[in-house]
Parts: sequence; C-alpha cells; structure tokens
Amino acid sequence: MAGMKTDVLFFANDVLRPHIEKDEALLQAVHVACLPGITGPSLAMPDIHQGYGFPIGGVAAMDFHHGVVSPGGVGYDINCGVRMALTNLEAAEVRARLTEIVEEVFRQVPCGVGGQGRLEIGASGLDRILEEGAGWMVRSGFGEPADLARAEASGCLAGADPDAVSPRAKQRGRPQIGTLGSGNHFLEIQQVERIAEEEAARAYGLHAGQTAVLIHSGSRGLGHQVCTDFLAGMGAAMKRYQLSVPDRQLACVPIQSEEGQRYLAAMRAAANFAWANRQAILHFVRAAFKKVFGSSARLSLLYDVCHNIAKRERHCVEGVPRDVLVHRKGATRAFPAGHPEVPPEYRHVGQPVLVPGSMGTASWILAGAEGAMRESFGSVCHGAGRLLSRNKAKEGRTAAGVRQALAEQGIIVRSETGGGLVEEVPEAYKDVDAVIETVHAAGLARPVARLRPMGVIKG
Repeated sequence: MAGMKTDVLFFANDVLRPHIEKDEALLQAVHVACLPGITGPSLAMPDIHQGYGFPIGGVAAMDFHHGVVSPGGVGYDINCGVRMALTNLEAAEVRARLTEIVEEVFRQVPCGVGGQGRLEIGASGLDRILEEGAGWMVRSGFGEPADLARAEASGCLAGADPDAVSPRAKQRGRPQIGTLGSGNHFLEIQQVERIAEEEAARAYGLHAGQTAVLIHSGSRGLGHQVCTDFLAGMGAAMKRYQLSVPDRQLACVPIQSEEGQRYLAAMRAAANFAWANRQAILHFVRAAFKKVFGSSARLSLLYDVCHNIAKRERHCVEGVPRDVLVHRKGATRAFPAGHPEVPPEYRHVGQPVLVPGSMGTASWILAGAEGAMRESFGSVCHGAGRLLSRNKAKEGRTAAGVRQALAEQGIIVRSETGGGLVEEVPEAYKDVDAVIETVHAAGLARPVARLRPMGVIKG
C-alpha cells in the first residue's frame, strides 16, 4: 500500500489464519504501518480483530523523539487489563459453596454500564488516585503492600497529570472506583486445571486444583472520556503539524508536541485510575471470600498487567537500542527472565502473562520469553480475540439458554443484564488454545498453566 513506512507482521497458525485474513483488522495494521515515526513492523497478535483505528491485538512502536502518539492506538478503555489473585483454597472446597461465593462477590463488586461503586471518593482523593494509582488505594487500607510489587509499573505510571483530565471525565469516573463495568469485562472464579511448566508454576505459587480469581476491568467512564476529549481536538492539531493518515481514526500528534505530552499525561492518569479500580475490586473480593470461607481465606496477588496503553520503553531495533513509545492495544507486555521490570521473585522465569479466553472455555498463565524482545517489543496476545460481532453472537441465543449451557459444564454465571451475557458467549471467541500455541511456537511466551472457570460475574 502506498504510504507504508514499514512491514506488517502477524502471528497465526493454520487454525487462526483463515479468520485473520478475512478480518478488516489486517487492513488496519497496514494503515498503522503508514504512521510517521513507526519503528520496526506494525504487529498483529493472533487474537487480532477490528478496533477503532488500530486493530485490537495490535502493537506499534514509535520513535520517542520523532514519532507520533495516537489515542486510537491505546483505545477508549485506557489500561483495560487483568489482575489474578491465587487463593489458599482448593477447587473442591470452593465448588461446595460456589453459588454462595458467586452471589457474595456479585453483591460486593458492582457491575454494569453505570456501575456505582461502594467507595465515596472526594475530588482531592480522585486527584491523588490519578497521580498515585493502586498505591493510593493500598495506603488507604484497600490492599496489601505486596500487591504493588506484583503489578506492572507497580500500579502507577509516573508523569500523570490530574489537571490534564477534564472535569467531565472526573465526574464520570469518581463514582466508579471498585466497579467491574460491562461488555467483555468480567470476574471469574477459576480452578487451575493443569500445569504446563513446573519451574514457572512454582515461582508463581501455582498448583493443579488451586482456586484463583481473575479480574478484567479498566478505567471505566473516566478513561473513555479522556480518549473522547483528546480525539475531539486531534483533527485541528494534525493540520497544524501537517500530518495525514489513511484513516481518520488514526488521528495522531507528535509525541513531543504540547498536545502529545498533554494526552500522555492524561492517559497515564487514566491508567492509574484503572490500577486503583482493580485494586479496589480485589479488596472487595477478598472481603467476599472471608465472609463465605472464614478469616483464614487468603487471596495473594499473582500479577496485574494492562493491555491498552502507550509506554516509553527501550528496545533494540536492528541491533541498535532506541527509545520508543510502544502502543499496545489489546496486547499484553511479556518481558522475559532477567528483565529488571519483572518482580524479583519471578525474574528467573519471566513476567507472568495473563490471557483470558472465554467464560465457557479456559484462560492461560504464560511466562514472557526472550523471543518477545526480538520480535514484538516485549508483547504478546491479550486474550482469545473476538470471532463474532456482538450482534452475530446474539442471533438465535437467549440469556437463559446461555446460562443453562454453562451450568451443564459446571459453570455458574451471575450477570447484570441478559444482553451482555449473550454477547459474550464462548462461540463469539477464537480458540484460546490455538492462540497460545501460536505465541508459544513464535517464542513470545511459554505456557505455564491452564485454568477453567467455575463461577463468572459479568455486567
């Protein structure tokens, strides 16, 4: 395509390739390859599907000094991510009281489109959250100090500016701390089905038959409004900087421009909000488990990793170390063993990578591998990836039918709405095992453990 400044590289096996090749997402990856300052290839993970401007499952690194930043490369749900906590309970113990714990978690963690939270956060408290992220929550009694050591960037990006976040965004976000949201956001009570790599599993504290909790949520209305606010002014800014793109949804500005720096300051604040949100959710899940299983019930954070973000990182490009702004949209960081940003207790095996599948199949825990640093700017897939649109997923299905089908697999579901449940049926997603096989074969990450859902909470 005319205007391409680099190649497009996508990862797929024979199972996934036919789905990817007929999706508009590959054309979006081609458009990303036209952006000024792109460094290395425009990348597409095996869970790629069409998104706003950038494909979901896309990775693009921009030269930090001469490239552009694009809100579409982060998305509307800034720092949408996943957090996994491991319990000291066996799956058999939890199954015996599964309905009770699902109902209690559903009571403790509000979900749905609006999702009013249980915390009363004042304006000054919200600004502290936007600056300090999960750390503010822990210091305010909503977590444990160890939680911060086991989160990407310790649950806080430096350089966040609450003043760059609009009053409307703050108004939308303030009541939503500690809420799950809607769409593909969920909370699952899972069991570790099998271990694929013993050394990493020991480092992570995993064993077969263990119960875990997986939380998938982001920056809620605040992050959505931040993206909306900055996109509104991008067109005029692009004219000033004489920038053109093949798709207006790829609106961008130079990273070092006033507009670029202000967007990044607001994006970091929204990312910190998301980490605080997941920290609050974990706090209330811990309370639910103690209520149902007693004070001896423990949930220890395994890891928290985001998959909608733009971060300054240093990577080797054609053998030369360079500062780049890595856009990961629907893509997860996957740093290998020895990397200084991996928590010390995991550093000998690599960073935990959390990959949800669908509510009727499985999720995976992977370990970042050296190949990710060579091939994908330390990135890997973030999930199974959508196969059917939400409207297609609804065709011929009812919420009652979905609940019954899952119940026959031993999975209890509690959802705020029936429509949201039907949109997220397992058939709407690609085969997560095929996605994992692909990234493993490419050397981007190593499979560590496969988990199956027992209880699911959705908006």
